[in-house]
Formats: sequence, structure tokens, C-alpha cells
Amino acid sequence: MNKKRKLKKKFRILLAVFFLLIFSFGLIYSLINIFNWKIDVDKNNNIIKELRNNINVDKEDKEYKVDFKSLKEQNPDTICYLKVNGTKIDYVVVKGDDNNYYLNHNFNKEYNSAGWIFMDYHNNLVNDRNTIIYGHNMKDGSMFGSLANTLKKEWQDNKDNQKIMLVREEGTFYYQVFSTYTIEPEEYYIKTEFSSNSDFYSFIKTLQIRSDYDYNVDVNENDKILTLSSCTNSGKNRVVLHAKLINE
Repeated sequence: MNKKRKLKKKFRILLAVFFLLIFSFGLIYSLINIFNWKIDVDKNNNIIKELRNNINVDKEDKEYKVDFKSLKEQNPDTICYLKVNGTKIDYVVVKGDDNNYYLNHNFNKEYNSAGWIFMDYHNNLVNDRNTIIYGHNMKDGSMFGSLANTLKKEWQDNKDNQKIMLVREEGTFYYQVFSTYTIEPEEYYIKTEFSSNSDFYSFIKTLQIRSDYDYNVDVNENDKILTLSSCTNSGKNRVVLHAKLINE
């Protein structure tokens, strides 16, 4: 009887040690991930500060003057500069050969879990009806971590927030927000090709209907639109913003 009790005691001790080891390994793994995440975020924030040396803002008209020549010498994938009022989105945008590379590489083409802000590789920026830009939802608010601000009523009610600036080598372009919402991952809203004007018209009307706020903006088949996309905090859904080009 005593032998059975001793075996049970040893088993309980071994089981406790086993779970303690599992917990310890899990804790160490989590701490390493947090440490690496912090390093990646800090690296990107330093890059952002350096890149801002190539951006001059006119104090009077607040126009952005971007030194694309210098930026392209640092990274030939540089495509434009994006700013969204009422958020932390104020970035040089790149475009790779696919939609995977900049998910885990920064502007300097170093491996980085925070990635970078990038345009859909299908887009050519000039002629496309739907230009799409992606970014990670970072917990510190960097990249597209503040895109979710656009779902808040106080952001939506502020007219200044509803005009998005995209600076290209050809000049500065402004887009009027007409739809913001969250949705499950899908291919529909990131379409870049349309079979006809009626196909595109149906597309933009669907995007308007989805909006959780009425921006009272007329959008038609002759418009070009900008789409910003990121994950929600849970990672299960997408935060999406659509805006139409209002100067060309």
C-alpha cells in the first residue's frame, strides 16, 4: 500500500514539474517574442525619423514636398507618401513585386515583423480605379495601428479628417473619404480590375452601403478611389477605408 502511495506521490511531483517546465518555456517564448517585437518597432520608428528628413512641410499651406530622388536612392520601391489626418499614418509608401515581402520587411529591406506600409503590387497608381495600400495593425499605433481611429464617430464627424493626402512624383493628390467599416477577410474590396463601367459602379456602391457612417459623398463610375486596409486588434477582421480622388 505504501509503495502505491509513493508511486502516486512521485507521479504527482513529476506531473507538477512537467507543467512547470511547460509554463516556463511558454513564458520565456513570450518574453522573447515581446523583446523581438520591441526591437522591430524601435528600428522602424528610427527609420521613420530618418525618412522625415526627406519631407518638408510648408508652414503656410501645409503642402508636403517630398524628395523622391533621395528616397528612391535608399529604396527604389518608393512609390508615394501617405498622410491621414486624425491618425498616426504619415508614411513613405513602397510597392514590391508581390504582397508578401513588405509584410515582414521594413523600408531598408531588413527583416522586420512590423513590416512597412505598401501598395498592392497589382496597382500602377496612375491609371487604376482602385489603388490599395496595406499596413499592419501595430499595438503601439505605428504602421496602420491607428487606422481604426477612422471607425470612431469623433473622427468621422471632423471634416478635416475626411480628406486624405497622397503625394506622388507628379504632385499632391487629395482623396475624399466615402466609406469606413470592418469586414471579414475577403478579396472583393481589393479588386483592381473591372470588366466595365457598370461593374465598377456596382463595386463602389457596395462599398458605400457597407459604410458605418454616412459621409454624404457622391461616387460614380468615373471616379478613382483609394483603399486602405489593415487587420483589427483580434486579427480576424479587416479595418477598411475608401476615399475618392477629388483633384487630378
